[in-house]
Amino acid sequence: MKSRLALACAAGGLSLLAALPASFMALAQTAPASDMSTLKPAASFSSIADQKARSVALFEEASKVIEHPRCLNCHPAGDRPLQTMAMHPHQPPVTRGDGGMGVPGMMCNTCHGADNATVVGQSPTLKSIPGNPAWHLAPIEMAWVGKSLGEICQQLKDPARNGGRDLSKIVEHMSHDSLVGWGWNPGEGREPAPGTQAEFGELIKAWVDTGAACPEG
Repeated sequence: MKSRLALACAAGGLSLLAALPASFMALAQTAPASDMSTLKPAASFSSIADQKARSVALFEEASKVIEHPRCLNCHPAGDRPLQTMAMHPHQPPVTRGDGGMGVPGMMCNTCHGADNATVVGQSPTLKSIPGNPAWHLAPIEMAWVGKSLGEICQQLKDPARNGGRDLSKIVEHMSHDSLVGWGWNPGEGREPAPGTQAEFGELIKAWVDTGAACPEG
């Protein structure tokens, strides 16, 4: 939703801007944008006195990873994985199949090996094929695409929708699972997830340690 200030400008209320103090305008022009390619360290949130607010802030920082296409592409709401930063449907048109491993004749490991594979002499936009020994789609009950951050947060805490994990196992999964870690080593031609897996794991651990509070909505 647009702010009242933005709506006023859109309606031609430029006089409102002119009336603002110069110091406010300077601040608006020089305030740094949030860097979506990095993660703030978990310790940087210690100044937030209210524990619930701190927990929510930690999860919102972790969401830079959770809501990044490197993660969302493997947590689709349907039976087809997604690809690229634009999250296009997977080509060739594969489907989920049993255990998220594809269907006979078009299993995930038909094309995806144990490691990223460099591609030479193909499309300028295709420089490597992703790889991991456990390459597969997240179970449908773990779908994240199309959900709000608050909904994803609640889902992560629900053993019926997170692979039967308690919160300590969620921390372990996010911090050390090699398929999760692929998001920071996605192969040539792909943007990695923000920060590092270690930083992400520390944010998730701090979120759990502060009560695992979820954003509203």
